[in-house]
Amino acid sequence: MRSYGYAVNFSLIQEQLLAGEMIDNFASATGTVRDRDIEELESVLDVPAYPAAEAARLIGLKADRVRRWLKGYTYALHARQVHQNPVVSGSQASETSYASFLDLIDLLFVKQFLDHGISLQRIRKALDEASHILETRHFARQSFFTDGKDLYLQVKDQGDAILELLSGGQWVIPEIITELAQQIEFGEHLGLARKWYPLGGDRSIVIDPSVAYGRPSIVGKGVMTANVYDFYLAEGREIRPTCRWLDLTQKQVQDAVQFEESLAA
Repeated sequence: MRSYGYAVNFSLIQEQLLAGEMIDNFASATGTVRDRDIEELESVLDVPAYPAAEAARLIGLKADRVRRWLKGYTYALHARQVHQNPVVSGSQASETSYASFLDLIDLLFVKQFLDHGISLQRIRKALDEASHILETRHFARQSFFTDGKDLYLQVKDQGDAILELLSGGQWVIPEIITELAQQIEFGEHLGLARKWYPLGGDRSIVIDPSVAYGRPSIVGKGVMTANVYDFYLAEGREIRPTCRWLDLTQKQVQDAVQFEESLAA
């Protein structure tokens, strides 16, 4: 089995995530969402756990770019040094090259916007406005949408209306393209991103910070996709013996193989 060698106290992270589950369950049972609950769960999900290289591998970016987006950077302009703040401004991201689960989802959102032709400068402006409106360091609390030109943020407290962030705060009801809607699962009551299904919600792969230390794994099994792929290669790329070794279905193994090979592409 491969070893990731992460210098992270995963036992502490696991304990914190269990506490986060209790917070979410309390909100579900009582129907009460307290500001302190949101802040506490956000801090739980904001524990640095993914090295920049691993976050880059999962998101599909270069590691250096992820580090710059997490920590900010300095460049020379007309004989003076200019500092650029982080794109993703989590509570701990700028202090370490590790990303938290919420940072990971933020990075996913930003990449999605870039892929739709929105400049990083426009994204920064939009995220600054969103931060002011939501009073949160993260944007993994709500579903983000884009039509390729403008950036939208769904805000529950405004009757599910969509704020067109780049038009000075004008409220509109646009034709929404929810490209990430099938990938991100948000907590029902606290509204924070809790799971990421990188192949889509109908597939077998999940990134869940409370399972397998947040590594990509098989839904309901907790077996890391990297380990499934290692067995698959060891068995001469045969699916059936891999299924027998790990007690997985053919569909689960196929999804794990597809996912791991997509990361290597």
